[in-house]
Amino acid sequence: MNGKKNAIQMVWGWLLISFGVGMFFRIPQVMPRIQEFECFSSGFGLVFVYFSLYLVGILLICGGAMKIYGHSRPSRTGDRPDPEEH
Repeated sequence: MNGKKNAIQMVWGWLLISFGVGMFFRIPQVMPRIQEFECFSSGFGLVFVYFSLYLVGILLICGGAMKIYGHSRPSRTGDRPDPEEH
């Protein structure tokens, strides 16, 4: 079960990274449509939307990288069984 769980966590980490990278390609395509809204057409509203969307992309990439790094390095507990498995 532990091997399957690690595989799922690794796949989830790579998906997070790919979604984060996808955000960086998608934001320039979506921003002209967002600028059509009156509340986001001003300077501060537009800067806030740019900042928020790019922050989400960065957080997705960092979260995926942390998940991959955390599951790829050897555990510090050694070969002790997980107490929750009993």
